[in-house]
Amino acid sequence: MPTQPAQKITEEALVARLRSRDSSVVSVLYDMYSPALYGVVLQIVKVEEIAEDVLQDAFVKIWGSFDRYDESKGRLFTWMINICRNLAIDKIRSKEYRMRGSMDGLEYNGQVGFATEAFNPEHIDIREVLEKLNPDQKQIIDLMYFEGLTQSEIAENYNIPLGTVKTRARSAVKFLSRLFKGRD
Repeated sequence: MPTQPAQKITEEALVARLRSRDSSVVSVLYDMYSPALYGVVLQIVKVEEIAEDVLQDAFVKIWGSFDRYDESKGRLFTWMINICRNLAIDKIRSKEYRMRGSMDGLEYNGQVGFATEAFNPEHIDIREVLEKLNPDQKQIIDLMYFEGLTQSEIAENYNIPLGTVKTRARSAVKFLSRLFKGRD
């Protein structure tokens, strides 16, 4: 729906209406900012349907947490972009998103962020490369990348301090990075 000229208001007026909890301003806010915010989200999640869901969640969060917006720290648009960006990143880190990506990779034909053209497992035997890690590092990488657990879930489920999980993951990634650089 095109924005009507009468709905164009300054950011200051928009903020004032949001502070006064004028719910009618939400549609104006959406009309003014949703195209740019949707673009930011889509760049991160890569799937239109998911981007639409994240954008909707973002507007709910923007409305619900507007009392936390501090004009002295930045513009309204910047604050909203940060909310959208953070929600999009949370989405792609979610187990649900990762599982969908691994199950729908063929259906989306490369539209998911880890497209088949970008990574072809036939070029590198991942399991063989991971065998070069020490057992503690290998366990963490297996759980993170093949089981889809977060570092916090690994710490909790396997009774390993979170700092240790993070250190092992970081060490493994550094080792693998050096290993792959040598494979040019």
